[in-house]
Amino acid sequence: MLWRLKLAEFWNSILTEKSWDILINLSKENFNFIVIGGWAAYLWTKTNKSKDIDIALADIKDINFLKNKYNLKKNDRLKKYEISFNEIDVDIYVPYFSELPIPVQDLKQYYTKIEGLNVVNSEMLLILKQAAELDRESSVRGEKDRVDIMTLLLHADINLKLYYSFLRKYKLEHYLLKLKNIVADFKDNDYLELNPRELKLKKIKILKKLKEI
Repeated sequence: MLWRLKLAEFWNSILTEKSWDILINLSKENFNFIVIGGWAAYLWTKTNKSKDIDIALADIKDINFLKNKYNLKKNDRLKKYEISFNEIDVDIYVPYFSELPIPVQDLKQYYTKIEGLNVVNSEMLLILKQAAELDRESSVRGEKDRVDIMTLLLHADINLKLYYSFLRKYKLEHYLLKLKNIVADFKDNDYLELNPRELKLKKIKILKKLKEI
């Protein structure tokens, strides 16, 4: 399928290595951020690297540092800031401006250190990934989101009761049904390195856990 060929670009080794180098270099700069998006999923699961970078600022004041250091662009329509490093895009979500299902200013309560990077907690990441998938479910990026969601459920040791408590806190309870549907409908076992039978058994196990929440 055409989307499968396009999806492969997210794991192009040259681009993902370049993206990783940019992420590491940003972490050495004089501002604090939390990794969200595809690289956060990779850091939790060690599967499927990312091409683009998504970060959330811990302090809105750090936007001034970025304006002075980089060619920072403000995207009013999508409520984020952007930096482009040729083929690699960095999307920057800012407290009290960006519109995520979890307010950006709250994310600094929910992160952990992985490989020296501040990474959003896996339960929160699952919610953010679901939000991204809802926005672009019919696109190639939506398929990438669904792969990330499945890898998180399989490899990130997510506390599903904690996940649901966050859904209730932020009035996102409908995400639970959507998550069940994503799991039930997921068929692309290749990206999970499972054969069809293994995927079927894993899905049954996940759906049972979701039912028990």
